[in-house]
Amino acid sequence: MSAPSVLLHPFAPFPLARRTRWLWLGVAALALLLIAAAGQWSARREASFQADSIHRAIEVHALALRGAAAKYSYLPFTVAQHPDVLAALAHPFDPAVLQRANHYIEEVNRRAGSDALYLIAPQGTTLVASNWNTPRSYVGQSYANRPYFSDALAGRNGQFYGVGQTTGEPGLFLSAPVRQGAEVVGVVTVKVSLQPIQEAWGFVRDPILLTDAHGIVFLGSVLPWLYQSRRAVAGSDLDWVLSHQQYGAHHSFALLPWKMDPAPDLPGFRVQTTIDGKPRQFLAVDEALPELGWTLTVMADYASVTRARERTWMLGLLCAGLLLLGGLYWQLRERRFAEQRDARRELEVRVRERTAELDEAHAFRKAMEDSLVVGMRARDLDGHIIYVNPALCAMTGYRADELLGRLPPYPYWHPDDVEQHWQNNDATMSGQAALSGFESRVRHRDGHDVLTMVYTARLIDAQGQHSGWMSTVVDITEQKRSALRQRQHEEQLQHAQRLASLGEMASTLAHELNQPLAALSNFASAAKAFAEQGRQELLVSSLDETAAQAQRAAEIVRRIRGFVRQRTAGQEDCVVGALVANVLALLQGEMRQQQARAVVRVPADLPKVRGDRVLLEQVLLNLVLNSLQAMQATPLERRVVEIDATVADGRLHIQVADHGPGIPAALAEQVFAPFFTTKPDGLGLGLNICRTIVESHRGRFTFADRVGGGTVFTLELEVSG
Repeated sequence: MSAPSVLLHPFAPFPLARRTRWLWLGVAALALLLIAAAGQWSARREASFQADSIHRAIEVHALALRGAAAKYSYLPFTVAQHPDVLAALAHPFDPAVLQRANHYIEEVNRRAGSDALYLIAPQGTTLVASNWNTPRSYVGQSYANRPYFSDALAGRNGQFYGVGQTTGEPGLFLSAPVRQGAEVVGVVTVKVSLQPIQEAWGFVRDPILLTDAHGIVFLGSVLPWLYQSRRAVAGSDLDWVLSHQQYGAHHSFALLPWKMDPAPDLPGFRVQTTIDGKPRQFLAVDEALPELGWTLTVMADYASVTRARERTWMLGLLCAGLLLLGGLYWQLRERRFAEQRDARRELEVRVRERTAELDEAHAFRKAMEDSLVVGMRARDLDGHIIYVNPALCAMTGYRADELLGRLPPYPYWHPDDVEQHWQNNDATMSGQAALSGFESRVRHRDGHDVLTMVYTARLIDAQGQHSGWMSTVVDITEQKRSALRQRQHEEQLQHAQRLASLGEMASTLAHELNQPLAALSNFASAAKAFAEQGRQELLVSSLDETAAQAQRAAEIVRRIRGFVRQRTAGQEDCVVGALVANVLALLQGEMRQQQARAVVRVPADLPKVRGDRVLLEQVLLNLVLNSLQAMQATPLERRVVEIDATVADGRLHIQVADHGPGIPAALAEQVFAPFFTTKPDGLGLGLNICRTIVESHRGRFTFADRVGGGTVFTLELEVSG
């Protein structure tokens, strides 16, 4: 008996297997997509961390560069004031004069710690230098081709980085003009080495470099990149570099061995290059230093971004294969986050430490500046005077031989302030004298009083030991008297102008008050009638109008009182449109009386100006009144005062123009002179005080003829903030 046969459908199992296979393929594809997306997310996140670290590093390095440049920026200007320097320029062929200047500049350079300090004649030849007695002395060398020389000779402070023509060593050159009155008679230059910064960069793991305006690398942690360029240097740029011998023997600048790619969603760009024979990839960020004319580039190794992506892919595959490894992945991820937080904290600590060092360096520079005043006196630890300069002798009336070796009380101590002198002396000798200095009154030998400001610092000998105290003494007697006289004079002039303007506005005030007073009378009569008639609504309306007119009259009086006050509200942020509106509101009656109108073009989005609102309104009111008075003979249709406000070159310009006859050329130079006026009853103080007010706000006040007839007065003010 044969076994029964079982018939199977040949295609029954295949649809299920096919569906399962497609499902697994879909799940696998989805898992791969998720893992790939996770890898990209991790790479972007790591790159974002790198960008944050680069920005923090940029802040530190930029602060160090600015500090190195600013540390010696005061030195050329200060040295340019010294009598020995001026004498050397006045007598360039007198060996004794030049020798004194050489010794002075050598001592200043030694104390300041700069590389070199030298004085250049207007023809470009060095007269005096701190290295005058060295084989590579700057004396007799010509630097007429250097930009810092031409800038200073034109009356500006110069700044230039390049390789020294005499020494062949690179450095930052800072220069300042030496003035004799309004004439530039020479140039003082200090050379500062940035080598310590480059040496510090050598300890940083990733590249840091500094490029000039032409893209040439002149400072960096990767030495083979020095004097190579980020872009082709040719034409006028190359001519400029070569004509000024900026980089010495380097006459061509090869392109950096970089391949640069954009970094989407990140600041900066990616750089592929080779360092020490090894291919490297970095994330680079540029930071412009406009005040120095340089660009700082800081890089971070981009390999960590690639490793982050690959690590995420590996962890994703492991998690897809073995769910048990998910816990391990989470632990590693948390550990990595903790390491990054610790790294950020460590970087923040380093930033704070570096900031503290820069603060100390700034304090040292300030103390050194304070020591370069006129009078100088050195004392040992016991209080004996061991050095005085001629300026201190002239200030006290005693000769040097009469002061040297003396112990306190010193002969120039004021007899009425002996106790205070002892207190200041004890504080100084115990090292507790204030770094900011203190005022001291001394008695000149002939009997008159001298007010001084005294600054004291430790005197350190060649072995670095504290050997005494160095005090610098500044005579501030005439300064205080002049400041007091100037302040009183300005207050009197401003008050006189306000009273004069008040007199001119008397008729306007009467005309302005007549309208609200007449309206008050009419509304009061109407209110009485409505009250008798029992018309409550009309009565309330009349009383409201009465109150409004009373408020209007009070506002007119308040404006006049605020304008005449001797004291004003002080400095504040002022809206230009509000200033113009207040002035025009105050002069409505005057403009109606003269049948004139105002055209105001003041954009609403103008920045504010910092100043005294009442004083600025006084200037505008004076100018508008002058415009109205200048147009008394102008036809009615042309009696227009035009007020415009614009921003140009970062400063606010306000123009007030009229259609009057203009200012004759013969009187143009006397317009701002005190007590000069063309009005029969004028005081001649208005425009003079207006210019004083504008200049006290660090602005400029000018006038010019208007095209088509009339005059345009222009106020140029600083923008707030």
